[in-house]
Amino acid sequence: MKPTTALFVVYVGVLIADFILYLFGRKYCRMAVCHKWFHRFLPPERLAVLEDKFKKKGIFFILLGRHFIGLRTQIFLVSGIMRMHPLKFLLTDAFTVTFTIAVMVSIGYVGGHGLKDIGIDTSKIKYAVIFVFIIFLSAYLLLKFIKRKKKNLLDLM
Repeated sequence: MKPTTALFVVYVGVLIADFILYLFGRKYCRMAVCHKWFHRFLPPERLAVLEDKFKKKGIFFILLGRHFIGLRTQIFLVSGIMRMHPLKFLLTDAFTVTFTIAVMVSIGYVGGHGLKDIGIDTSKIKYAVIFVFIIFLSAYLLLKFIKRKKKNLLDLM
């Protein structure tokens, strides 16, 4: 597969995933925000003020929020909850995705060449990861077995 085709597929896939989050927030999360229980925490008047501010500055939230770990999903859900116009959301997201993909591909390219230069044998790393996984799994199963034995002994007394 050509790199340009792969980048295009990744680009479209990221846009679709982001838009699904947006639609989910717009359709389902809005019901939660409009529920009377939620009004104890955020009265409708305050929600209207927040909605107005988000309509004015929502683009900046998307531009910056996409690049902070842990905020991306929340920003896209809030975009839907606050009823940001779908076209405005898609255009802003399309712009930021272009930047994100360029940065990530560049990091991967530079990092990939760096690994080759260092000469790390990935098969050794693979076996080390499998070994550590087996150790943790064995420890977990052993602890579970000991707890069960201890509980059975206490039940007998």
